[in-house]
Amino acid sequence: MEMKISNCFSTQKWCGGAPFSRQVNVRFYPLPSQRLPPASGKMRQRRNFSLQNKKKQNKTINIERPPDVDLQSSDDVDSDTEIMSKQSLLSSNQEVSIEENVDTLTETKSSDEITYSSVDSNEERQPSSVHLKDLIGMIRNAEKNIHLLNEARVHALEELQKVLGEKEDLHGKINILEMKLAETDARLRVASQEKTHVELLEDQLEKLKNELSSSRGSEENVLHVNNSVPLSRSDFVNSLSEEFDSLRKENILLKQDLQAMKSEISLVKETDERILMLEKERSVLESSLSELESKLAASQEDVSELSSLKSECKNLYEKVEYLQALLAKATKQADQAISVLQQNQELRKKVDRLEESLEEASIYKLSSEKLQQYNEQMQQKIKLLDERLQRSDEEIQSYVQLHQDSVKEFQDTLNNLKNETKKKALDEPVNEMPLEFWSRLLLMIEGWSMETKISKDDAKLLRELVWKRDGSICDAYMSCKEKNDREILAAFLKFTSSPTRPGLHIIHIAAELAPVAKVGGLGDVVAGLGKALQEKGHLVEIVLPKYDCMQYESIKDMKVLDVVVESYFDGRLYKNNIWTGTVEGLPVYFIEPQHPGKFFCRGQLYGEHDDFKRFSFFSRVALELLLQAEKRPDIIHCHDWQTAFVAPLYWEIYVPKGLDSARICFTCHNFEYQGTAPASELTSCGLDAYHLNKPDRMQDNSANDRINPVKGAIVFSNIVTTVSPTYAQEVRSAQGGKGLHATINSHSKKFAGILNGIDTDAWNPAYDNFLKVQYSASDIDGKIENKEALRRLLGLSSSDFRQPLVGCITRLVPQKGVHLIRHAIYRTLELGGQFVLLGSSPVPHIQREFEDIGNHFQNHEHARLVLKYDDALSHLIYAASDMLIIPSIFEPCGLTQMIAMRYGSIPIARKTGGLNDSVFDVDDDSIPLQFRNGFTFATADEQGFNNALERAFNYYMNNAETWKELVQKVMSIDFSWDSSASQYEELYEKAVLRARAASRS
Repeated sequence: MEMKISNCFSTQKWCGGAPFSRQVNVRFYPLPSQRLPPASGKMRQRRNFSLQNKKKQNKTINIERPPDVDLQSSDDVDSDTEIMSKQSLLSSNQEVSIEENVDTLTETKSSDEITYSSVDSNEERQPSSVHLKDLIGMIRNAEKNIHLLNEARVHALEELQKVLGEKEDLHGKINILEMKLAETDARLRVASQEKTHVELLEDQLEKLKNELSSSRGSEENVLHVNNSVPLSRSDFVNSLSEEFDSLRKENILLKQDLQAMKSEISLVKETDERILMLEKERSVLESSLSELESKLAASQEDVSELSSLKSECKNLYEKVEYLQALLAKATKQADQAISVLQQNQELRKKVDRLEESLEEASIYKLSSEKLQQYNEQMQQKIKLLDERLQRSDEEIQSYVQLHQDSVKEFQDTLNNLKNETKKKALDEPVNEMPLEFWSRLLLMIEGWSMETKISKDDAKLLRELVWKRDGSICDAYMSCKEKNDREILAAFLKFTSSPTRPGLHIIHIAAELAPVAKVGGLGDVVAGLGKALQEKGHLVEIVLPKYDCMQYESIKDMKVLDVVVESYFDGRLYKNNIWTGTVEGLPVYFIEPQHPGKFFCRGQLYGEHDDFKRFSFFSRVALELLLQAEKRPDIIHCHDWQTAFVAPLYWEIYVPKGLDSARICFTCHNFEYQGTAPASELTSCGLDAYHLNKPDRMQDNSANDRINPVKGAIVFSNIVTTVSPTYAQEVRSAQGGKGLHATINSHSKKFAGILNGIDTDAWNPAYDNFLKVQYSASDIDGKIENKEALRRLLGLSSSDFRQPLVGCITRLVPQKGVHLIRHAIYRTLELGGQFVLLGSSPVPHIQREFEDIGNHFQNHEHARLVLKYDDALSHLIYAASDMLIIPSIFEPCGLTQMIAMRYGSIPIARKTGGLNDSVFDVDDDSIPLQFRNGFTFATADEQGFNNALERAFNYYMNNAETWKELVQKVMSIDFSWDSSASQYEELYEKAVLRARAASRS
């Protein structure tokens, strides 16, 4: 007999797995009743019982999960497995109890059969024995079948556990319902199996009762015993059937709940599908939106271009109308001129006729008159000749005498002139010696003084002789310059007379000096102003930090003095070495601190975290040097925030120590940089932070706990200047003053703006060795050759020598108008020009932006970007450029426009600061014609810049001769330091006179 156990599970993963079903086939052993021989009626009844038992055992047992149940989570799988294991154990226990009952029944049957065989006749004993054996065999076969069924169930549960291990998580409610459903199914299966077994046993017992009812009286006990068993079994079956009915109802309810959940899940799935569809639509819409945005951006660019084109067209229309009006006027004037010319020609013909007639008349008249006059003149001449002949003898005698007297006077005069020349040679200064020579003598004397080889008084006398450029001390040095220092010193000490004072003693204390230590325009100003003042007869000295990154090759006669200057800092004294040398004729003192912080051995001038300490230290050492060298300067000139500490240090500390001869001049080259720091850091250099951190002294106007060195210099200086008159007005406003406008306005009486100059020796196209061809204002053809040389050097096109070349030499910082520089590159190319940029940026994102632009134009034939500083290339760009742009947002002074004009490059500049004081538009009728030298614009936007650039291009392309005259004119403008130095000289002398008047009073 074959029993089919079907175990079907619907396992569906998230990826969409197919349902999994498993079916277990169990073959049961056949019952022994099939081997029974033919028998009587009782035996036939037993055979019928066996046949009924066979039919019941041919049932199929399905261990199957309902088809409408979905997946379980892994946690629920474990719980289901545990529940099924418990159910299996319960079923096994129940089967064991059934087996025990069957064994008891078997024993009872055996005893009955024995009793039956003892009572019956011999003919009936053999059939009874056969019937009992068959019954026992049936029971044992049933036990084997039950055992196989249990093994099949265990195997199915193992397979179930493996399959359930592959399931994935689902929603919590579904898991709970599946747990309940699994539990209910298991209970139903166990109950159905129990009921089946009980029904089989009841049928078997009923058969036995019927067969044993006809037996002897001894079977009553057996029947009594057997009756008690069915009663208890009947009660058990009734309870099981009731429980089975309740479980069935509960299962029905659970199935209904599952159907509802399934419908909800289907709705959720439909919603998910809708969401997926919506997301796809959203992605499509987003892509279309991005395309629309790109198209919108492109359209906006087109609109902006159209707007610019509209404005340009409008300007062109206006210009065309204006030109048409001018043309109409010109035609009218031409017609009038033609008519006037015709009238003039007719009048000229008439005049010619009249002149011919007059000449004919005058000929006849003159011929008669001339004959009479000629006769009279001849008679008069004869008389005069007679008189002269008489006088000539007398005059010859007198001339001879006069000649003899004049020769004698000439010899006397010549002797007198020789004597006077000798005297003047002894008294007047020797001007033919270079300034570097006198600076060397001065430094030598200062070294002797600091090394105590001569007294302070002797040093003062010798210093003034050098200051005066006395010829005698020059001759003394030249006569013994090959000798040792002792002999030179002995020769110098012979000069004991005190000469007259020729000028002022000026000492510049600065952080830069061109060309040895230069970052921006500060170094150029200190060098240029110092040399200009020196040429005016003043004694000028420079005090500078000894940076490790200086250009030492530009320093001549550099040596360290055998003296150490100690200065206070951070509560103790630090030693400093003093070096001397000359830089382009200027005497310079270099301070080398012996501080553990190595303040000036950083590889760069600025940009360190302790710049405030570095330069406050230097400012104090500089004043300490002047004090210990017993110098008595008239002016101490400090520059920018790095040496702004000099002003408060001088008045607060060094005037009480005896260094009190000087007036302080402070120049701020850019109010953007003020060097503010916490007030506590001021105490390092010895200043009283509590005393100076007040609104009327050094307290920063925007923070009460910070010190502003620039403000302190404005308050404590006698003279305050900035680098152009326009910038001096701009910094008095809140926007231009960067927070110091109130302080500047309160000290406005001592505040002035003086336009910087340039070093016309260093920037001179007639002698510039960096150029391919030198040229001058009288011969500007060299510009064309330098333009060609620059094009070859940078790989630009040279097909059109008249193609305008626009240059830009600048630091790429926001102050310089980087957005307009970027725009200028593209606009120049649009107008048909060439563009060259030289410069770099300390701002990383600006440097990266221009590197990208440079890479874009790397192989372009009309544009090139050189993103570094190259001094030699800058000279060539100045010489080669036709125009040079300076579109600064603000510019305190600016030297670029002056250098450009010195080389014949026409500036295109924004009207701000020093640019407004040095560049005047060629189309500005309010400016006298002789001062117009460039193209300017007021607003820092593309429209304003375009207007200036386009006007310059039109001027260049359409007026070649006028452009050449403009180039020659700008090259002739004097941008030297002479005029600026005279203004500083005037301020110095007024301050010194006021100081002397105050001291006398």
